Amino acid sequence: MLQNLRSSTSEAKKPAIFIGSEVYRGSSYGSAHPLRVPRVSTVIDLSRALGLFEGHYRASPRAKPAALTAFHTPTYIAALQEAEAMGDLPAETKARHGLGTLSNPIFPQIYSRPATGAGGVLLAAELLSEGGAVYVPGGGTHHGLADRANGFCYLNDPVLAILALRRAGHRVAYVDLDAHHCDGVEAALAGAEGVMLISVHEEARWPFTGPTGVRRNCVNLCVPKGYNDSEARMVLHELILPRLAAFAPDVIVLQAGADSLLEDPLSRLALSNNAYVEALRDIRPMAARLMLLGGGGYNPWSVGRCWTRLWAELSGQAVPEVLPEAGRAVLAALSWGGGGRAAPEPVLLHSLHDPAREGPVREALRAAVRALTAG
Repeated sequence: MLQNLRSSTSEAKKPAIFIGSEVYRGSSYGSAHPLRVPRVSTVIDLSRALGLFEGHYRASPRAKPAALTAFHTPTYIAALQEAEAMGDLPAETKARHGLGTLSNPIFPQIYSRPATGAGGVLLAAELLSEGGAVYVPGGGTHHGLADRANGFCYLNDPVLAILALRRAGHRVAYVDLDAHHCDGVEAALAGAEGVMLISVHEEARWPFTGPTGVRRNCVNLCVPKGYNDSEARMVLHELILPRLAAFAPDVIVLQAGADSLLEDPLSRLALSNNAYVEALRDIRPMAARLMLLGGGGYNPWSVGRCWTRLWAELSGQAVPEVLPEAGRAVLAALSWGGGGRAAPEPVLLHSLHDPAREGPVREALRAAVRALTAG
């Protein structure tokens, strides 16, 4: 059955498209926020330094308010626009929409930045009409709610992408590898026809939703602290790939939040970026169309390296084991932007390839996967 789902030769030859924007280079959630670090701009700079963009790059449009109201309420979109224009909002408006908090502060690009991510995924949905693969590293904001900001996410571009793909008649599987549960996506699409959601996320981690189990069209797996490459491989081959095969989507939306990596400060998982590349490599042939998104990731070196490797994999381009001088310069110029965290290990400055982080496959995790497969 897996073979029947593999993309045709003509579809496989379609060049992958990278959708990016300079809005990410000039915007930050603030000096005390985890998203003060550069991420998408690092992927763009590394990809250019390695010559990975020839014939692939597209600038992201900014989604118009009417497009955003396919999921979000008009009053919420208006509040985001007002916050960007005025620099603040009345207290009651902030309270109503979850704005002006430590997690979701009001910052200068509070509307234009997330609207650009949303515009990127909506363009990707259009480009996928005839097959192929599109990468939108600025997408993946999976916590956003219809009328509220939530968990660093002002808009929910995965939901907007899936709704657009469903309107085009596609059968959509959403796979989320972020360390945090995709609560906003599940809240929006639980029970939706023609949609399946799979989320693998850390147990006892904010937002404390998505307990292990199968509920309607949602498959959730909580993984323990120290989740390693060997365990991720088991989950991929014994849970994710069989579920995809059984569902038979014609589009897969893969959220590759990089906060499951060992170096990330906001989780306690222990993956290498090899696990992400392996997941993409095995998931990609399962449908004629694939939309790859970013998501979490709060170590500027690990997230930039991971997402650049994913772009190279998706576009079928080789990355050297040791970076050329131009690539090393991009990584050497990064910083935490404050906070007093330690400097990165040398491998994070000279290569995109992580050392393997294999380990034992814990029986409790294996049992959880067996139960989900049986369910």
